Amino acid sequence: MVLSLGTDSALRAAGVFPPLGQQPPMSDSLFLLATAYRIVYGVAGTYLIARLAPDRPMQHALVGGAIGLLVSIVGVVATWNHQPPLGPHWYSLALAITALPCAWLGGKLRLMQLRAPSPPTSR
Repeated sequence: MVLSLGTDSALRAAGVFPPLGQQPPMSDSLFLLATAYRIVYGVAGTYLIARLAPDRPMQHALVGGAIGLLVSIVGVVATWNHQPPLGPHWYSLALAITALPCAWLGGKLRLMQLRAPSPPTSR
């Protein structure tokens, strides 16, 4: 979440995203960009959760994804009928829909890393 908000702020400062509260809000293509980096951050975040897990990395990653799903659902409800609109409905729905697949992918990447043969050591 911190990475997403930080990236939003950086893109706003760089003039890529419009200032907060501007009406109409960002274009669909800019919301698509925000969705793309949020997906990347979701996978990276749940990979990190799985990496730090003492055991059962996939379960830890999926719990992280479930928390992300719950936060996204709150976002959908909070923004659905907001006036003026805070963005297209597809954006908040996309964040909710991708939360668990991102978590699964983050956990899967960690499992693949754990199963990969370790490189031979040289002396």
